[in-house]
Amino acid sequence: MTAGPLLALLFPGQGSQSVGMGAQLADAFPAAREVFQEVDDALGQKLSMIMREGPEDQLTLTENAQPALMAVSLAVIRALKVEFGVDVSRAAFVAGHSLGEYSALAAAGALSVADTARLLKLRGQSMQKAVPVGKGAMASLIGPKSDLALAEEAAKAGSALGVCVVANDNNNGNVVISGEKAAVDRAIEKAKELGARAIPLNVSAPFHCPLMQPAAEAMADALADARIIDPSVPVVANVTASPETDPEVIRRLLVEQVTGRVRWRESMEWMAGEGGVLRFAEVGSGKVLTGMAKRIAPDAESVALNGPEELEAFARSL
Repeated sequence: MTAGPLLALLFPGQGSQSVGMGAQLADAFPAAREVFQEVDDALGQKLSMIMREGPEDQLTLTENAQPALMAVSLAVIRALKVEFGVDVSRAAFVAGHSLGEYSALAAAGALSVADTARLLKLRGQSMQKAVPVGKGAMASLIGPKSDLALAEEAAKAGSALGVCVVANDNNNGNVVISGEKAAVDRAIEKAKELGARAIPLNVSAPFHCPLMQPAAEAMADALADARIIDPSVPVVANVTASPETDPEVIRRLLVEQVTGRVRWRESMEWMAGEGGVLRFAEVGSGKVLTGMAKRIAPDAESVALNGPEELEAFARSL
């Protein structure tokens, strides 16, 4: 660790994918191309081609989007190390949103890139299969009043009609609920009564709720056989919002994460508070987490590392 503001690296989750992601990195850095090839080889498919050229409906399939987002994040990490001499150990913590937790673990060396790609492919497939299409739903509750308390009240109203829980506590003003469609529809009505805007999400399955239990069981089997070693940097886990380094605890939390809440707001508040982080860098595709960081920790610096110029500027700033 070098002197300077404490740094945390953030890894994006599903929804940050877009056709063309990673192309600039691949064109600029052999190290990035190497990561994309490793992922293609691990999966036995030309995922890098889908990432670069589409079609978009193929990229947004959960089983493709999850390993694709990880691939871009790890391409950034590899390029930072090989091209600019910036190692993950420069960070005090790593954290990832939902599937991004796998990216964070791979970046910290706890999982190999190939194993992470295969685990995420399976995670995407099993999450997709867990609930028949049309049976589940998710909705984003947004606006000044949309905090965790409002979302909990809306989800409680929905749960009278079936499974309905808070899935993602992203930041005050952005909380996501998930569950059975009729229950989520009722929760949307309740949220509006309570003064929030509620937007149904265009997702293929109701993630991070008890309906995902079949996927959690599939991941438990797969993770039981996965090689997980001590991460080089503590990983702030989604389901505990606290730093973890024990491989067996990490293994268990990755299973719980499938049905459990993504406690992102609390994770960020912990890093910016008790963790002492003054600088957040979002590693990979998009800037969703950078926007959240600016809302949750306005006193910290937040940057997104998407393309070659941003990596170079970041490396120079350390």
